[in-house]
Amino acid sequence: MLTKAQIRSKILLKLKTQKEEDRTRKSKFIKDKLLRNKVFRKAKIVMFYIAFGGEVNTAEMIKEAKKIGKIICVPVCRKDRETMQPAILEDNARLKKGPYGVLEPVAKANVEPGDLDLVIVPGLAFDKKCNRLGRGKGCYDRFLNKLSDTPSIGLAFDFQILPLIPTTAHDVSVKKVIFS
Repeated sequence: MLTKAQIRSKILLKLKTQKEEDRTRKSKFIKDKLLRNKVFRKAKIVMFYIAFGGEVNTAEMIKEAKKIGKIICVPVCRKDRETMQPAILEDNARLKKGPYGVLEPVAKANVEPGDLDLVIVPGLAFDKKCNRLGRGKGCYDRFLNKLSDTPSIGLAFDFQILPLIPTTAHDVSVKKVIFS
């Protein structure tokens, strides 16, 4: 079995080299599946991530979700603690690069993590049991660990779905993975 580090470098390369039109097309399929998802449809406050580095693009999903009246949050990271705080993503929010290179809102209207109805989670790889492999900082693991009752959905491209991912005790799986 490949190590976490080996899986990370393999998938990062595939994300970087995937054609932009494939990324766009597959992201649209994933968006359509998400919008039909029962948990998503019921959720009022949804935490998305702002895609970077070739990840499943969430921009259109966020737009659609706002259109149907959902409150959208995105994670704001604190590097000193490697923690995340959900912050509301306003319509024309100014964004800046956070500590890990991910865009986040400049003006922070924080939301209590316990108020989230659903967390949409990025990952480098997922397996059939919904185990997730992230970028190795553990921010999402620590965050999801506190929200054991909140549904979480991972988004991925088909090449990010592996038969098995090596896990350790502090890794937190998602409740469902939507991929294309």
